Amino acid sequence: MPRRKRKPRPRPGRPRSGRRWLRWGAAGAAGVLLLFTALVLLRQPSLDRDWRPEQAVLAEIDFDHHQVTIRNIRDYRHPPAAETEPGYYDATFDLHELESAWLVLSPFAERWRGPAHSFLSFGFADGRFLSISVEARRERGVDYSAFRGLFNRYELFYVVGDERDLVALRAATWEDPVHLYPVRATPRQIREVLVTMLRRAERLRHEPEFYHTFFNNCTTNIIAAVNEVSPRRIPRTIAAVLPGYADSAAQRLGLIPDEVDLATLRAESLVDPAVAARTDDPHYSLRIRGLNPPE
Repeated sequence: MPRRKRKPRPRPGRPRSGRRWLRWGAAGAAGVLLLFTALVLLRQPSLDRDWRPEQAVLAEIDFDHHQVTIRNIRDYRHPPAAETEPGYYDATFDLHELESAWLVLSPFAERWRGPAHSFLSFGFADGRFLSISVEARRERGVDYSAFRGLFNRYELFYVVGDERDLVALRAATWEDPVHLYPVRATPRQIREVLVTMLRRAERLRHEPEFYHTFFNNCTTNIIAAVNEVSPRRIPRTIAAVLPGYADSAAQRLGLIPDEVDLATLRAESLVDPAVAARTDDPHYSLRIRGLNPPE
């Protein structure tokens, strides 16, 4: 009876075909990841791109002792059922007349407050308000994506604007909730925060940076400005990544009113969308705060 031939055994150290494909796949994925990382790292921030119109113009800031002149303060109007009306103006402010600062918080979703936008607004004795909103600067036709914001896809942009633009856009046009919280701070502290943010805005006009969803966003820039002047540093908590909880963190730190619970404070600070839409009101900033103009 003839002997049955044995099947050749695989040589020691020689991978089976399945393992070869697995290793090749892992190597390929690693190569793609390295290439993607290299492309991200090689991308440089720029001032020269085809920007969205509302983010194309940078504010110019010039200090002269206790006065600051700001050119290109954004004042877009967003009428319902009509095209946006671009607008900019120049103005000079006396920093010694700075009276108040307000934390503006606009959550994106009703059920989960995490995703949100935050910015600061500064009030002067003559009734004027100046807002500074830190945003992801996008190219024409590009929408915001938190995921893209992780990979150097947007530049950092300081919008120096009018509340008739920044508040009305969110509360009236987008119909997002907008809360206005008075900040507890001395006039000197408020002045130093404003100056810090304006100087950073002016620096970005010459030295662009990338926006980052976690580390260089709207809230982290506010925290950095406050920490430069506050004897008590604000820690970088989850609120820096999920700004919708910034009011909770601020209340725990005593930076906004804490005489009432947070739910009550949120209800009291909510801007009425109908009032926010009346951008032709000469007392706009008082109205959206539920205040009456002086007699």
